[in-house]
Amino acid sequence: MTQEGPVPTWVWGLLVAAVCGVSSAGALFQHVQEIPPLLRASWRLQLTSIVLAPLALYQWRGVTRETKEMYWSKRSWLLLGASGLALAAHFGAWVASLDETSLTHSLLFVTAHPLVIVLGMLVVVNVHPMVRKPHETEIYGALICFMGAGITLLDNGQSQGGQTVTVYGDGLAFLGAVFVVGYIVVGRILRKWMPIFLYAFPVTLIAAIVLIPCSYMLESKFSTFGVFGWIDSEFFIWFLLLALIAGLLGHTGLNTCLRYISPLVVSTAVTFEPLLGSLIGWLFFDTGVPGRWTWIGGIILMTGLILVVYTSETVSLEKANNENNEATASL
Repeated sequence: MTQEGPVPTWVWGLLVAAVCGVSSAGALFQHVQEIPPLLRASWRLQLTSIVLAPLALYQWRGVTRETKEMYWSKRSWLLLGASGLALAAHFGAWVASLDETSLTHSLLFVTAHPLVIVLGMLVVVNVHPMVRKPHETEIYGALICFMGAGITLLDNGQSQGGQTVTVYGDGLAFLGAVFVVGYIVVGRILRKWMPIFLYAFPVTLIAAIVLIPCSYMLESKFSTFGVFGWIDSEFFIWFLLLALIAGLLGHTGLNTCLRYISPLVVSTAVTFEPLLGSLIGWLFFDTGVPGRWTWIGGIILMTGLILVVYTSETVSLEKANNENNEATASL
C-alpha cells in the first residue's frame, strides 16, 4: 500500500535505478548467448534464488503464526507452483527470443503484457464474474499497440548489432509476455497477504528447477555447460549482475517504490524498458541501432502500452476509492 505524505527524494532515485536494472537484463542475457537459452534462463533464476533465500528467511522470522499457516496451505503452494511454471515459461521464451531477433524487438514484444491482459479480459469477461470489461480507452490503447507492432515488423530481416530481426523471434518474445501474465495474476492474489521475498523465493526456485530438464531434453549443448555452469569464472560475473542488478535492484526496487509511489507511476515508468534496454545494449554491448520502422513502430507501441497502463491503474484506483467510501459509509 502506498504511504501517505511527500515521497522521499531517495525513492525517485531508486525508481530510476530499478527501471534501469530491469532494463539491463536483455543486453546481459544476449552478451552470453553461447549458452543455450533455457539453460541460460535457469542459471539466472538459480543465482537469483540464492540471493533471495536469506531475505526470505529474514521475512519468515517476522511473520505471524496465521500467515505461516496460510503459507503452508495446499492452495498457496498450488498457486506458487503455477506461478513458478509461468515464470519458467516466460524466461524460456524470452531468452530464446534474444537469440532469434534484435534486442529492441525482443524488449518491445516481451513488455507488451498489458496488451495481453486487455485481450484476456475481452475473452474472459463473459464467463468469469470477477473479471471486468476493458475500459474503452484500454481497447483504443490495445489497437494502437497492434498498429505499432505491425509497423516494427517492416524491419523483418534487417540486421541490428549482429542480430537479425525475425517474426519468429518477435513471436517468442510476445509468448514470453503471455506467460508472464500468469506470474502477475498469481502474484496479485498471493501478495495481498504474502511478503514479497516469501513469494519471490519459491517461485524463482521452482522456475529455475523446471528449466533444467527442459534444457536437458531440448538443448544439445546442455552437457557442455552443465546444470551449475554459472559458477565458472567466465560466466559468473554476468549472471551475478543479472541476479543483483536486474533481479534484486530491479524487481525488488520496484516493489519497494510501490510503498511510496502510486502504482500508476511505477507501471508507467516500466513501459520505458525497451528504450532504456536498447540504450544500455548500444552503450555497453554494441547491440546496434534499431531500424527506421522499429523506431516508428516502437514509439507507437509504447504509446499504446502507456495508454493501457494509465487507464488500467486509474480504473483500479477509482474502484478502490469507491470501495473505501462504501465501507466508510456503512460504519
